[in-house]
Amino acid sequence: MMAQDPAQTSQRVKVGMIGLAAVLLLIGLAAAIFSTATKEPPLSVAGGARPEVVANMAAGNAALPIDGPSNEPLAELGVAPSTTTDANLAQAGGVDPKSQHNR
Repeated sequence: MMAQDPAQTSQRVKVGMIGLAAVLLLIGLAAAIFSTATKEPPLSVAGGARPEVVANMAAGNAALPIDGPSNEPLAELGVAPSTTTDANLAQAGGVDPKSQHNR
């Protein structure tokens, strides 16, 4: 192996030290930015959701009384028609729902 020139070794050490200093400077800058960002209070946007109002709305939702557990989550959301109401209406009228579909 060949011996390196002392000037080249000195230059490599200087470049390495400058690179290390640059990385440490960037880490310090990022830490300062994130620490000031966490100290600021959250912004309140006009018309935005407020956590205390949303919590009260969810806690006091008595619009739909629940009679019991339902096996039809889509019908509860209003996405699909309920099959139990069709069966209850047919029984109240005395008509078999299966015979209605065959007509």
